[in-house]
Amino acid sequence: MVEFEDVIGWTLRIGVIISAALIIFGIALVLIHNGAGPYTLQQLIYPNSNVNTKTLGFSNFYSGIERLNGIDIILLGLIILIATPVIRVFIGILQFAREKDYLYTIITIVVFFNLMFAIFIIPHLLK
Repeated sequence: MVEFEDVIGWTLRIGVIISAALIIFGIALVLIHNGAGPYTLQQLIYPNSNVNTKTLGFSNFYSGIERLNGIDIILLGLIILIATPVIRVFIGILQFAREKDYLYTIITIVVFFNLMFAIFIIPHLLK
């Protein structure tokens, strides 16, 4: 029988390790190529730089990963880092449902939908 505590622990560990590896790899690519894509290293590290997730966007994200663009690799690592606790909440729903603890199942479902709303809906409302 699968222990959910073990699954949760391994999910968090693996998510953080993969995220950290991607971020370090992306930073190394940025340093090796003296920048990423159209941006030089000086543009990326300048405190008043206009390079941010709005200017990078997700439209070229997948092709940037295929081209080993350091910024896109770092962004992928950050997405995985954000997704890790969300996956943990989803596993919590399964755990409470399996234990037939309906109150905590419902509470965890509400938390999960709040996370989804905050991640996917609110940014579009703020544009």
